[in-house]
Amino acid sequence: MLAPPPAPRRSLQRLARLVRLVPLVPLAVGGCGPAPSARPPSPAPSASASSAGPRPEAVTPTFENPGGMWMPTQMVAHEATLRRLGVAFEPKLLADPSSPLLSSIVSLGGCSASFVSDEGLVITNHHCATGALSFNSTPETNLLRDGTLARSRAEERSNGPEARVLVTQKLTDVSTKVLEGVADDKDDLARYRRVERRSKELVAACEAGRPELRCTLASYYAGTVYVLIEQLELRDVRLVYAPPAGVGNYGGEIDNWRWPRHTGDVAIFRAYVGRDGKPAGFSPTNVPYKPAHHLRVASTPLRAGDLVLVAGYPGRTQSWRSGPEVDEAIGWSYPRRQRFCEDALAALEVLGATSPEVKLKATPYVRRYGNWLTNTRGQLEGLVKGGLAHRKAEDEAKLAAFITDEPGRKARFGDVLGELREAVAEHAKSRDADAQLHELLLPKLVSAAVTIVRTAKERERPDAERHPDYQERNLARHERELRSLEKTYSRPLDQGLLRLALTRIARSPEAERTSAVSAVVGGGDPEKAIAALYATTRLEDTEQRLKLLQRAQLRELVRSKDPLIALAVRLVPMLVATEEREHRFEGRMLTLKSRYVAARRELAGRELAPDANGTLRVTFGTVRGFSPGPGKPVYRPFTTLTEMLAKDTRAEPFAVPPGLAAAAAMKKLGPYVDARLGDVPVDFLADLHITGGNSGSATLDARGELTGLVFDGNYEAMAADWLFMPELTRSIHVDIRYVTWLLDAVAGGDHLLRELGVKPSID
Repeated sequence: MLAPPPAPRRSLQRLARLVRLVPLVPLAVGGCGPAPSARPPSPAPSASASSAGPRPEAVTPTFENPGGMWMPTQMVAHEATLRRLGVAFEPKLLADPSSPLLSSIVSLGGCSASFVSDEGLVITNHHCATGALSFNSTPETNLLRDGTLARSRAEERSNGPEARVLVTQKLTDVSTKVLEGVADDKDDLARYRRVERRSKELVAACEAGRPELRCTLASYYAGTVYVLIEQLELRDVRLVYAPPAGVGNYGGEIDNWRWPRHTGDVAIFRAYVGRDGKPAGFSPTNVPYKPAHHLRVASTPLRAGDLVLVAGYPGRTQSWRSGPEVDEAIGWSYPRRQRFCEDALAALEVLGATSPEVKLKATPYVRRYGNWLTNTRGQLEGLVKGGLAHRKAEDEAKLAAFITDEPGRKARFGDVLGELREAVAEHAKSRDADAQLHELLLPKLVSAAVTIVRTAKERERPDAERHPDYQERNLARHERELRSLEKTYSRPLDQGLLRLALTRIARSPEAERTSAVSAVVGGGDPEKAIAALYATTRLEDTEQRLKLLQRAQLRELVRSKDPLIALAVRLVPMLVATEEREHRFEGRMLTLKSRYVAARRELAGRELAPDANGTLRVTFGTVRGFSPGPGKPVYRPFTTLTEMLAKDTRAEPFAVPPGLAAAAAMKKLGPYVDARLGDVPVDFLADLHITGGNSGSATLDARGELTGLVFDGNYEAMAADWLFMPELTRSIHVDIRYVTWLLDAVAGGDHLLRELGVKPSID
């Protein structure tokens, strides 16, 4: 289970961008555990898989999913397909963000979720609640381990100052405004800054006089299409329900990204507003938010072959990456991320053994890095051993031939593939040092100090000329980040992360090392330098952090005796130089990718989905099993409660909570049993195209009702971020019948069931 990032999100996102990776957002459960090869045996084939013939759930597929995470406006083109698959609502509801369906779908800023009551209930994944559970946990009251259920509104706990529910209200194509004159800029950096300036202008105009909104400019098709997004920002989010780890994280990292799966990956929040109905920060006097629409729990049982749709906020995919970028991922970025995760998990294991408090606060990191490690291994296997890189290379060769075969195309697109290769190679010269610099920002107090100094530096310029992250509109976000350290910061953990970064840098070739090392340790002993940085700093005091952020001037900070502030003063110019190199590269890619994208679209001759970019998307397909490969078992698309209990070892991560085991033993199954399965369904498979950020997304049935929550994908198809494989790519969902059974039979959540529109049936 993965929380919102354990360090300030910008540090992780910048690191991700510098190593050419997808944004570091949650998708699947994750923990520090053995590699996938160490996975224990699955239940007997008769329970979960069959290679001897079809089961009652096995159907011959009538639909071969082409993949794609579609923008709402593109769903109109799929109406005929959806009707053929049996959709029972008007498909046009999927094209309008204000429709009863899509207005129910929300973003948590890294995970997806949906409204499920008229009193602001929000349902998502358990691993998306890691931050909220951690924020409210102590070694004595460990909600990460034991879960929680609020039996009244008064018991609903704040998710912390950084928690958000974002409701998309309007999407406006502003491509013409953004790109006007961009092609005329001959300087790469000037080209990037022109787009950035237009972005800031559009966002400022969008938010003017509307403090309840958060506006964003998103790019699609590698910067050739731009959409202005308006979102209502709800700032008081509270924890209502999360099952124990033995349900929400059942199987842990051993089962992560694998099938069969038996995880109850669910959590429920509630969004609050001020008494005037407007978004407000946490206050005991706030009242539940009343959404215009919410989803209904499915009223018909889900079957193999049924249509399902997922609406959510997928993070990043790579299908529009060029050949040189694929080569860089295989040769540098993925191997680098794998080594980082391995090193981080080893260091965190040692740190966690020092005290219960450190172990608790390290848990979000452990789960996140464990998840990244498994994901990265799968991506590499799919690209290299699975042959996807070869298939991508073949596609690139076809594109090159397509361009050169016709003089007009050659004149329009030129040697775009060669120019892309040159651009990537040039940018690679500084990539190691730049990525190392950003690893130094993973400790929370180092990042806080950099935020304070950078804010003061940017404050010297007019707001419209500042870096977007440090404009006035983002000051409150920085304040929330610095305040949240009250419950998430640990000095030993922070020092351990800094030690990790320095150790990794010391192992790299000297020619590749960032000069930032000398800013941290000078020429002295790293251990003494780390100890000195934290020994006399005042940044461990919340009020001091906030005071400096809000009022400090750069000239004062330059003279500061606080060792962490002094370090940040040395680091900020290096970070600015790194950003400039990155922006110059992105400016160059703007012109190259516009030609590359145009050539690929012309070759395809049909509409292709843009890569995921954290914005509202819809994907659809059918409930469907799969076989991992020739001669392998054919997996059924459903798992059951009986199978879950069969995996119980009474030890983590396969320790079934006593309450669940007792309810099952007493046959307290109620109406949640599927007639065909003869059991309570737990998880199911579908052939949907998803990725990180889709975690918690609503899975809708043909009636547009909530039939599950997507939380994972299968290991065999992790490289679907690069190339969708309909025969192999599967999404994994927790079945809503299991969720409601947990509330009814195990948790004692009758009040929540009634709010969900479900009648409690089990005493």
